[in-house]
Amino acid sequence: MKTLLSTAALVALGATSAMAEKVVGFSQIGSESGWRAAETTLTRQQAEERGYQLQFSDAQQRQENQIAAIRSFVAQGVDAILIAPVVATGWDSVLQEAKEAEIPVVLLDRMVDSDPSLYLTAVGSNLVHEGEVAGKWLAETVGDRDCRIVELQGTTGSSPAIDRKKGFEQGIAGHDNLQIVQSQTGDFTRSLGKEVMESFIQAENGGKDICALYAHNDDMAVGAIQAIKEAGLKPGTDILVVSIDGVPDIFKAMADGEANATVELTPNMAGPAFDALEAWWADGSEPAKFLQTESRLFTQSDDPAGQYEARKGLGY
Repeated sequence: MKTLLSTAALVALGATSAMAEKVVGFSQIGSESGWRAAETTLTRQQAEERGYQLQFSDAQQRQENQIAAIRSFVAQGVDAILIAPVVATGWDSVLQEAKEAEIPVVLLDRMVDSDPSLYLTAVGSNLVHEGEVAGKWLAETVGDRDCRIVELQGTTGSSPAIDRKKGFEQGIAGHDNLQIVQSQTGDFTRSLGKEVMESFIQAENGGKDICALYAHNDDMAVGAIQAIKEAGLKPGTDILVVSIDGVPDIFKAMADGEANATVELTPNMAGPAFDALEAWWADGSEPAKFLQTESRLFTQSDDPAGQYEARKGLGY
């Protein structure tokens, strides 16, 4: 009788264990932008809606912090790990450790230069395409007139900075009247975007020689808009402004006539990530190695005030 009770208890324990909530580790880059904050908020919401326990770690833009967090997740024996990698290189060892522990890893919105066998899948936009959409919009808008462009790059070495630059250059290729004359990192932050734009303005005849600004994200663009205004120029008119992400503040700037275009990057990377993990947990289904989100161009003709109202409560 005692043996039967023990067996029954073990069966019940096994059922309870199988039904226990999944624990997912999430190593976030930091909170350098409104878009990043929205991604964090939506990831938390997705985890809560699906009944997962999310172990969150803010890396504060430092890769060593992310690597330490991932190793901590592995030591805890989490069911899965989400990573928004701060840079593209230097992940092989820690990803191998997760693989050996049989913990699936999903990359969010950025890629790594590691063997794809080391992660389950990556969710993101086509970063090159985003930059190309921005470049083509500018080429079409400017037409045949000469246009000196200043570029605010993202974090040095990050896949968005590399690919959004490459795509933009492809977008303006063949238009010899368009020329990037200044290019420097603003580290995806509003404050540094403003600071670097101030230096661009100083170097370009008080900003009078600048035709357009291309920023790798909206937050840098918003900082740069402030610098343009403080220089006595009209952003959106004297200097065209095109950027990437689709955060509420850039739509507000567009509604005010101070920005011209943005290419949307959806912050809901966690939804497709969790869908892929659930299929893998269920029967070992292997997703595609890259799950692509949409990259939509918005301009001043796309009801930016309405877009601002629709997005302002999403956690940006």
